[in-house]
Amino acid sequence: MANKVLLTAAVTGAGETTAKSSHVPVTPKEIAEAAIESAKAGATVAHVHARDPKTGGISHDVNHYREIVDRIRDFETDVIINITAGGGGDFIPSLATPAAGGNGTDIQTPEERHQPVGDLLPEMCTLDCGSVNFGNMIYISPTDWLREQAKLIQASGVKPELECFDTGHLRFAKQLIAEGLIDDNPMFQFCLGIPWGAEADVETMIYMKDRLPEDAHWSAFGIGRMQMPIVAQAAMLGGNVRVGLEDNLYLSKGVFARNDQLVDKAVDMLNGNGVEVMTPKEARQQYGLNIPGGGDK
Repeated sequence: MANKVLLTAAVTGAGETTAKSSHVPVTPKEIAEAAIESAKAGATVAHVHARDPKTGGISHDVNHYREIVDRIRDFETDVIINITAGGGGDFIPSLATPAAGGNGTDIQTPEERHQPVGDLLPEMCTLDCGSVNFGNMIYISPTDWLREQAKLIQASGVKPELECFDTGHLRFAKQLIAEGLIDDNPMFQFCLGIPWGAEADVETMIYMKDRLPEDAHWSAFGIGRMQMPIVAQAAMLGGNVRVGLEDNLYLSKGVFARNDQLVDKAVDMLNGNGVEVMTPKEARQQYGLNIPGGGDK
């Protein structure tokens, strides 16, 4: 029997990528269509951020999220929806205003970060398990804030995907589990290759995998040129996988990709290695995911 993996398509992210590639979806309609096309290509999960339709930048507007989610749910193609709960965590250092942060600083409270998840009740959401340097920006997620977010997610019945950008994040995710703030069979995501977090290589994946709780499931992704190598290596190590324009803009050197093309490429590579991609229905059963309202797709 073939090994099976969950394949996530992270279709847009919040980074400044829209000026680099015209394929990065911006409006709620474009983001929903990217998720649907990725699902048609074989993705199990669509991971979504919202963007401001006018500027292309990050949006925290719940109405933007609502339109994305409603459009995906109204379409006949099945896909698990995974909303970011990262929200506003961007701190831009400034020598002029070091305590307040400089231009571009965008910080939300735990309650504000949770609002799209709590209002729309997707089957999954991400929970970034610590602070990290993103280039010259600091993404801030203090431990007590994360405890509060974990409580809110737990009360909502949504399955958190514990995003670990470095090894200390994995340690704190395990602390959340020990405190009873994350339910059984937790799902981890190893976010690899982002400056300046954990390296995108096999050694780092094995290090993190070997420190997971016994009942945990895991996935990994790499950014840029390491996207497909990490897909192959994670699947070989028994993990789930992720592709998409949030992490990588290119199909091959100099050739900009669409989300569905990256999904196609990953599916072909996995199938060639004897690995099948789970359907959303299979993943719901495997990971105990709840369709909002208890319905069936």
